[in-house]
Amino acid sequence: MALNKSMHARNRYKDKPPDFASLASKYPEFQRHVQVGLSGRVSVNFKDPEAVRALTCTLLKEDFGLQIDIPLERLIPTVPLRLNYIHWVEDLMAMQDPAGKASVVWGIDIGTGASCIYPLLGATLNGWHFIATEVDDVCFSYAKKNVEQNDLSDLIKVVKVPQKTLLLDALEQESEVIYDFCMCNPPFFANQLEAKGVNSRNPRRPPPSSVNTGGITEIMAEGGELEFVKRIIHDSLQLKKRLRWYSCMLGKKCSLAPLKEELRIHGVPKVTHTEFCQGRTMRWALAWSFYENVKVPSPPSKKRKLEKPRKPITFLVLASTMKELAIKASSMGLDASEGTAAVAAWIKKILSDLKVRYKCLPCEKDEVSLFLTALENSWIHLRRKKRERVRQLRELPRASVDFLQAPEEKENPRKDASETTECEENEAGNTEGGPLELESPEGDCPNSSSPVLEGDSQACPEESGKARQPAVALESSEEASGAKESKAFGPASQAAETGQRGSVLNEWFLFKCVLNVKREGEDFLVEMHWVEGQNRDLMNQLCTYLKNQIFRLVGT
Repeated sequence: MALNKSMHARNRYKDKPPDFASLASKYPEFQRHVQVGLSGRVSVNFKDPEAVRALTCTLLKEDFGLQIDIPLERLIPTVPLRLNYIHWVEDLMAMQDPAGKASVVWGIDIGTGASCIYPLLGATLNGWHFIATEVDDVCFSYAKKNVEQNDLSDLIKVVKVPQKTLLLDALEQESEVIYDFCMCNPPFFANQLEAKGVNSRNPRRPPPSSVNTGGITEIMAEGGELEFVKRIIHDSLQLKKRLRWYSCMLGKKCSLAPLKEELRIHGVPKVTHTEFCQGRTMRWALAWSFYENVKVPSPPSKKRKLEKPRKPITFLVLASTMKELAIKASSMGLDASEGTAAVAAWIKKILSDLKVRYKCLPCEKDEVSLFLTALENSWIHLRRKKRERVRQLRELPRASVDFLQAPEEKENPRKDASETTECEENEAGNTEGGPLELESPEGDCPNSSSPVLEGDSQACPEESGKARQPAVALESSEEASGAKESKAFGPASQAAETGQRGSVLNEWFLFKCVLNVKREGEDFLVEMHWVEGQNRDLMNQLCTYLKNQIFRLVGT
């Protein structure tokens, strides 16, 4: 009984489901339908109409003192579900203004059925007065008999009405009575195919766990429950304040939205809905009122499942592997001592090569924490991409040497050759001697310095001089004009810069995650925690790539 915890709070079966063994020992007619498994568990076959009828009659007799008879060819109600509806109507009545409450509560049950279960429960539990309407001859006779044999004729009046009669014709004789509510369990289906679940039931859902014994007028109507309830709505638009609350139970959740929209179109001021849960069965109910002074109970809140915290993706770097990484880092001039710093230094270098942005986060001692932002998938099929680039370079057409040489170079070959040699030596020396910077463009690590490429500042004397003279002049002119503009349009320019920064911050990305490197015993653990993004598998791929690259470094 998966949904029993969502039953109405006052439903007696919510925390104490029926004890089949105890009921079987008291009622021999119910005992015949009880099955005992090998483990001693007592159960009832809900596919058997006689077993369902025996259970309903036994529960009504045991818990409410009601004696009823139901034919097998008519709808056999389940008591816990009907009790949910009664308790919800009690809630609607409790929300009324105390000054407007009547000493006697009158209700209408549209299509009461052979069991007449709603009027019997309402009269027994609360002393309500009912008018119970019915169009089927068999159901009418059984309903009247059930009322009489329980001595409730002074509270319940069963009325036979013509086909397609809902509220208007039933209330012609009672023109002066103001009813407190109406309730209805409408026919759910439009035809026999729907009743059998064809094209009306999700194929992924399991088949119904109980049998459907309803007659044609009880389970089918023209247009199904949607059109049936719309007819009740149209009757209510004429009756309006003759009833304080109009209500209907629904078998399909998809019917709820169009019916609420229908009420909105007609300007009905008070509308609410709820859910009925019992076993594996869900039902919905809709209620509306034309009284402005009634309080509307809140609909059930959507209970979303709390998302379980996902475990991070991890891999372990052994102490021996870390020592090899530290040796390679020192040989390449990386600023990394042993421990987490050595592992983190190589991870930063790999991330920089992949163009994955990262920022250093505050963390504990002997731990490194990075916030990663991946803008493109640069780690998948990396070898294939390199081979493709090499192939494209090979296929490029090559020009002749004579065509590439300029006339000026032909006039002064020695001078150009010496200058070119001197420039190449400077560039080679600066490149080999300069430290390898590992931080990303947006790295915010403490004590980090911005990358400085000395080779760019030491160019050939003559060429750099010629190239920089107009550049300096241009920069000075731009600074002067920029200063004037900043004085005149300072706030506007600042706003533009702020807008540009905001657009950068809101740029597109693949995913974001947090990477932690921390000590675990003598070894080092690398964790990657998902934050947000398109696909968590992308973070798995990046983690696998980092692990393979680190182990490949040690292997080479």
